[in-house]
Amino acid sequence: MKRYREWSERHQVALYLLAIAVGLFLGVLAPTSTPALEPVVEPAIAALLLVTFHGIPLRGLAGALRDGRFLLVLLGVNFLVVPLITLVLTRPLAHSPELLTGALLVLLAPCIDYVIVFTALAGGAQERLLAATPLLMLAQLLALPVLVPLLSGGAATGMIDPAPFLQALVLLVLLPLLAAALLQRLRPRLDLSGAMVPLMLLALLTVVASQAPRALGAGTALLTLIPVYVAFLVLATSAGVVFSRATGLEIAEARAVTFSGATRNSLVVLPLALAMPSPLVAAAVVTQTVVELLGMVVLVRVLPRLLRDGPRRPAPR
Repeated sequence: MKRYREWSERHQVALYLLAIAVGLFLGVLAPTSTPALEPVVEPAIAALLLVTFHGIPLRGLAGALRDGRFLLVLLGVNFLVVPLITLVLTRPLAHSPELLTGALLVLLAPCIDYVIVFTALAGGAQERLLAATPLLMLAQLLALPVLVPLLSGGAATGMIDPAPFLQALVLLVLLPLLAAALLQRLRPRLDLSGAMVPLMLLALLTVVASQAPRALGAGTALLTLIPVYVAFLVLATSAGVVFSRATGLEIAEARAVTFSGATRNSLVVLPLALAMPSPLVAAAVVTQTVVELLGMVVLVRVLPRLLRDGPRRPAPR
C-alpha cells in the first residue's frame, strides 16, 4: 500500500490527464449513458475535499487565517485583479450569451480543491491556502451573482440561481470540513492520504465523461473558448507573481496566491452551470477544466523558477 501511494503521488499529474482522456473517450463511445455519472460527481468532490482537509492539522488553521497580508493579497488577486482580466478576455464572446456566461462563471470562481494539490507540488503554502478555502468559497458565493450579470452586460441576468451554489458550499466545503475535524479528534492516527489520488481521478473522470456529450453537441462553438482560457492562465499567473512580489509575500505564500489566481473552481461551480437552461454553459465549464489541467502540468514546473527568491518574514503565531 505504501509503495502504491508513493507511485500514485509521484505520477499524479499524468494520472489526472489520463482520467480526463478516459472520460472523453467514454463520452465519445457512449454519449447516451455517460450522463448517468452526474450523480457521482458531487459525492466524489465531497470525499476529495474531506481527504484534503483531513491531511492538514485543522487546529493550525486559525493561526494561518490571522495572516492578514496573505489573505488580503489572496482576495485582491481573486476578486479584483481576476475580474478585470476576465472582463477583457471575454469580450470576444459577447455574441454568444451561453458561452459568455459559462466562461464568466468558471473564470470568476477561485478553485478550492485540486489547487491544494498543485500548490503542494510547486512548493507553495498549501496550509494557508487550505485555511482560506471556506473564506474563498463564501466570497465567490456572494460575488458570482453580482459579477457574472455585470460582466456579461446583462446577458446572464436571471440565469443564476443561488440555491445550487449555496448547496455546494454546505455539501462540498462545510460538511467535509466538519467531518475532517471530527475524524482528527476521534481517530488521530487515521491516515486517509492514500485516497487523495484515486478520489481526484474519480472526480475528473465522472465530470468529463458525464459532460462530454454536451461538449460534443456544441460542435465547434467551444473552440472559441480555448484561446480565452489559455490567455487567462498566462495573465492570471503573471498577475499573481507581480502582486505577490509587490506586497512582499514570502516565496511559498506567493506561489499559493499565484496558483489560486490561475486555478478555477470548475468542479464545484458545475452544479450551478447544470442548473442553467442552456447545456452550453456546463460545456464551457468542462472545457476550462481540460485546458486548465494541461496548463497545470506546465505551471508546476515553471512557477518555482519564476518565484525562487525574495523577501522572507516569520510566519504568524
